[in-house]
Amino acid sequence: MTGDFSSEEARRLWLALPTADVEAVLSRALAEDTGWGDITTATTVEPDWPGQARIVARQEGVLAGAWVAEAVFDLVDADLTVALLAADGEPVRPGQTVLEARGSAASILTGERVALNFVQRLSGVASLARRYAEAVAGLPVRIVDTRKTTPGLRLLEKYAVRAGGAHNHRFNLADAILIKDNHLQAAANAGRGLAEVVALARARAPHTLKIQVEVETLDQAREALAAGADALLLDNMSLADLRAAVELAAGRVQLEASGGITLDRVRAVAQTGVDLISVGALTHSAPALDFSLDFEPG
Repeated sequence: MTGDFSSEEARRLWLALPTADVEAVLSRALAEDTGWGDITTATTVEPDWPGQARIVARQEGVLAGAWVAEAVFDLVDADLTVALLAADGEPVRPGQTVLEARGSAASILTGERVALNFVQRLSGVASLARRYAEAVAGLPVRIVDTRKTTPGLRLLEKYAVRAGGAHNHRFNLADAILIKDNHLQAAANAGRGLAEVVALARARAPHTLKIQVEVETLDQAREALAAGADALLLDNMSLADLRAAVELAAGRVQLEASGGITLDRVRAVAQTGVDLISVGALTHSAPALDFSLDFEPG
């Protein structure tokens, strides 16, 4: 999975991924799709028939996962020759070829659907991430994703977010301390308050981890600040309350706005002065970008 990238930025994005984990995801996807074998191809296409095919964009967007498609074809048949003609993170237009594959026609046909599934899904995520990033351009704020990812695809979907120009929140539960409403409710059921929960986290966690607390009201924000939280997640707050929270924090802690963040609203949220805006839709609601695989006439 080396990839013939046309930009150093694309290469940097790719190198952030653990190769073995990605290959495991792709292998599972191929096993799911091929089952006991590609019966249609096996009964209609001879193994020595040559083929040449292209993956072509059918709509405008941002490319992500072209090298994933290359890796899929490599897993199907290492003798295939695959060329990447566009780099992840680059805009694509309808009719643009992003990948060419040559070699066994049967191998290309077997890998076609899985390769396209990854390119379509990841490019859809990257395209939506780009729209959000562009909506807040010029403001000192980051658009970040969430853990609302497709089970098993988090590594790649978060990669696609970066390819689109947005940023990643925590990858998993071990990454950071984020005390949410249900943690606080569980503590309340045991007779513990917010300040006690923060103190417990401070005492038990490694010193390298920040403690972020989810709050829904300005009173909760004051309580979390008094308890020594390092960051606040401002959940479903009005624009007025977001501005008030920014004033209240006065730059002492990192502030993240979350909940109900749409493209129509995101710039207004950014203008309140928060540091981060988390958007679950980047991964849970991004529509796939349309691509097709077309065989060339022989």
